[in-house]
Amino acid sequence: MKTEVPGPRSRELMKQLNGIQNAEAVHFFCNYEESRGNYLVDVDGNRMLDLYSQISSIPIGYSHPSLIKLLQQPQNLSTFINRPALGILPPENFAERLKESLLSVAPKGLSQVVTMSCGSCSNENAFKAIFMWYRSKERGHNNVTKEELESCMINQPPGCPDYAMLSFMGGFHGRTMGCLATTHSKAIHKLDIPSLDWPIAPFPRLKYPLEDFVKENQQEEARCLEEIVAGIIVEPIQSEGGDNHASDDFFRKLRDIARKHGCAFLVDEVQTGGGCTGKFWAHEHWGLDDPADVLTFSKKMMTGGFFHKEEFRPNAPYRIFNTWLGDPSKNLMLAEVIKVIKREDLLNNATHAGKALLTGLLDLQARYPHLISRVRGRGTFCSFDTPNDATRNKLITIARNKGVVLGGCGDRSIRFRPTLIFKDHHAHLFLNIFSDILANFK
Repeated sequence: MKTEVPGPRSRELMKQLNGIQNAEAVHFFCNYEESRGNYLVDVDGNRMLDLYSQISSIPIGYSHPSLIKLLQQPQNLSTFINRPALGILPPENFAERLKESLLSVAPKGLSQVVTMSCGSCSNENAFKAIFMWYRSKERGHNNVTKEELESCMINQPPGCPDYAMLSFMGGFHGRTMGCLATTHSKAIHKLDIPSLDWPIAPFPRLKYPLEDFVKENQQEEARCLEEIVAGIIVEPIQSEGGDNHASDDFFRKLRDIARKHGCAFLVDEVQTGGGCTGKFWAHEHWGLDDPADVLTFSKKMMTGGFFHKEEFRPNAPYRIFNTWLGDPSKNLMLAEVIKVIKREDLLNNATHAGKALLTGLLDLQARYPHLISRVRGRGTFCSFDTPNDATRNKLITIARNKGVVLGGCGDRSIRFRPTLIFKDHHAHLFLNIFSDILANFK
């Protein structure tokens, strides 16, 4: 570490950017050319162990040699230079690239995939696919009526039916209009924006350690399964809302309720997908043969999009559509990322390194219970609570100035989102630094 963070060069650049747009969320400016593996370098020359990895979106570390090599191959240049309107003019190898990348890791039972550019548009279009499927079921084999065609143009039923997605308090599914109606993590995300009056169910608030509160947690989960409607969206771990976990049994029961009521079950794996929990998809921990009807992804997957069952295919062109529908260069990079994950056994690594991290955090919790509580995690997808927002933010700032990048979530949690190449020794390095921080915290 050469300066405090943000350092003088970062502060100068923050001032510049703030003259162009609101840049108050910027932590510091980065030198990505010098960043390698799990280490992020800022513009002031500070080299930091990154346990946040661009809000959980860097799969195999900074400047990975396999990805650099991929970009240097002449046959790949066109994919990066010529971005097509995939819905109407895809490149010759597009279907092949989808098979090499996304379809090679498709969740159980989901044979169809549509690519998008980000997590929000993945969920937004997944909602549309679900509503079209539900209306088609209701309509049977009848044709669309003239009244439906006319009424939808003025946002009225029957053309715009009064359907809803059930979401959970504490969930985060994006910031576009439909997604925002299902997002309930922070008020600042929603303030001043008109919304859809869709139902919200409580999400379990479990007590830790889980083995000490089995009965209480079962009662809490039962309470949260009382409400149901036509479509459900849920995260395997509520990430932005505070790393809120529920038991595998909770999700199995939720899946059963969706099936019983004939509504679609949408699993949002934008943040949990890609291997960080020790399985490629976090929902695999539930042990279900039919875990989802639709599953959304982004972040570590390099591209956004959603997998779905065949029955959720639109019945006409242009119904799920936008200009780009993702980016073929991201599929090319994802295929390489998946090769690295398999070659280097990175799912097992996430389990192993996660155990080292979680064990260390539990030890710190035992030593500093006034600062750390509710340590929890799956793989490297770990977190803990602090006493309050001010303490949380102070700990993150001190850690950054000691060379560790952490992230917050919920109202007082600190979350860990390292890359898949985060190893045991990185965990121990962090734990040693953080132990000193806690020992000296005032």
